[in-house]
Amino acid sequence: MQLTRKQTDSCIECGECTGSCPISRELSGFSPRQIIKRAMIEPDGSLLHGREIWACLSCAHCSERCPADIDFPEFIRSHREEARKAGNSPHESHHGILQAIASLQTRNIKQQRTGWAEKVGAFHDTGEYFYFVGCLPYFDVTFRYLNLFPLETAQSVLILLNKMGVEPVISNHERCCGHDALWSGNEAVFRKLASWNVEVIKSSGAKTVLFSCPEGYFTFKNYYRKYFGDLPFEVVHMTEFLARELPGAELTFEPSSDAAITYHDPCRLGRCSGIYEPPRQLFQFLPETQFVEMERSRENALCCGTSAWMECSSCSKAMQMERLQEAAQTGARTLITACPKCQIHLTCAQSGTDMDLKVRDIYTYLLKRLSGDETHSK
Repeated sequence: MQLTRKQTDSCIECGECTGSCPISRELSGFSPRQIIKRAMIEPDGSLLHGREIWACLSCAHCSERCPADIDFPEFIRSHREEARKAGNSPHESHHGILQAIASLQTRNIKQQRTGWAEKVGAFHDTGEYFYFVGCLPYFDVTFRYLNLFPLETAQSVLILLNKMGVEPVISNHERCCGHDALWSGNEAVFRKLASWNVEVIKSSGAKTVLFSCPEGYFTFKNYYRKYFGDLPFEVVHMTEFLARELPGAELTFEPSSDAAITYHDPCRLGRCSGIYEPPRQLFQFLPETQFVEMERSRENALCCGTSAWMECSSCSKAMQMERLQEAAQTGARTLITACPKCQIHLTCAQSGTDMDLKVRDIYTYLLKRLSGDETHSK
C-alpha cells in the first residue's frame, strides 16, 4: 500500500492513532505512527522482521480517527505479506489447527458441510439466495471445550430464513472465505480459497449471498472485488437482510423475563463496514426488551482482542476483560454480538471468572424469542 507525501507528512506530525489504539494502551512502545515512520525510513528494515507487525489487531480504531485518512489496517496487511517472505510469521493460536484447516481447503477435498442443515430446515443446491456458512462447522468442533456450539448460529439463521419463506443454497463445496489467510500475510492461500468460492456461488445461480459472519461479509465486499473485480452477485450481511425483511414477514417475538441486554459491535461489521443500525433495529422487534448501550459502542467499540487466530496474548486477555466489565457495568445480563469470533473470544475470557453474564449470538437469541418456536429453547 502506497501513501501519498501529504499523508506521510501529516502522519509524522500527528499521534491521534497511538492515542486511539487499544494495543498501544496495553503494549508499551507500540505506535501505528511509529510503524509507518519506520516503514518509510527503512522499507526493508526492522519492521518486516519485528513482532510489532503482528501485534496490530486491524481493528481500525486508528483509521476511524486518522486526520490524514490513512487506512492503517490495509497498510499493515500489505506489509505482512512482505514479512512472511522475509521469514517472519505470526504466532498461531490453538496450535495452528484453524490455519491448517484453511490450507487443506485449497485442495480438491470432499467436505460434509450440510449435515447440520438437513436436521433443521430446507435448503437447495441452486437458487436465488446463497447462505455462506463460513467456518462455523470447524469452529463447532474446535471450541466445544468452551461449551460453545457455533453451528447453532447457522441453524438459527436457516430456521429464521425458512420461516420468512426463503430456502437458501447451502453448499458442501464452499470453502473458508480466506479472511484469516489474507490478514496473516498468506495471499496465495487467500487467492485459492476466494477463487474457489466465487465459482461455487456462480454455479449455484445465486444472485444474493447472505453472511452471518462479519469477516466473510467484509472480505467478499472488499477483497474479493479487489482481487477478482465486480462480483456477479450481491453481498448482504444477515442483520441487514433481517432488518429489511422481518417487518413484512409476519413473524412475532415473545417478551422476555431476561434482564437488560447490550450489544458488542464487531470490528469488521462496525468500523470496517459501517453496519451499526441493522443489529440494533432487530432488537426493536423484541417486545418488553431493555436494550442498553455500553460506554463505548458503534465506532468507539472496543475490539474483542484478537484476529485471524494469531497473537493471542496478555494484551488480548486484558482487552477482553475490559470489554466484559464494560458490558456488566450496564446492568445487562446478556451480551449479544453478531460475530462468532467475538463470541468465542469473550466466552474464553469469561470462563475463568464468576461474572454473571451470558455471551450470546444475535441469531440464536432472535430465534429463542420467536413466538411459537421451541427450537433452541435452551
